[in-house]
Amino acid sequence: MSSTDPATAAAAPTPAAPPGPPSVHVRAVITWLAIFPLVAVGMVVIGPISESWHPVLRAFALTVVVVPLAVYLVVPRLLAAYGGMRRRSIARSGQGLH
Repeated sequence: MSSTDPATAAAAPTPAAPPGPPSVHVRAVITWLAIFPLVAVGMVVIGPISESWHPVLRAFALTVVVVPLAVYLVVPRLLAAYGGMRRRSIARSGQGLH
């Protein structure tokens, strides 16, 4: 039998639940924010050397570099930054409630 005092249990602060994963829409925007600049810079960089290449070969060369950069480096960092901003926003809004 547990003898927990209801008044003590109600007064104890409960830690805020961490925010859930970002929605599909947020992940789509973050992915676009990662891909667009990488593709734009990649096109400028490979443009001079790939003028004579077939468009499919040009797209292949670009995506061989852009996709791994986005998936393993840029998107995880953007998602971490978004999570940090979201946690700070939730913490700030929670401070105003007390």
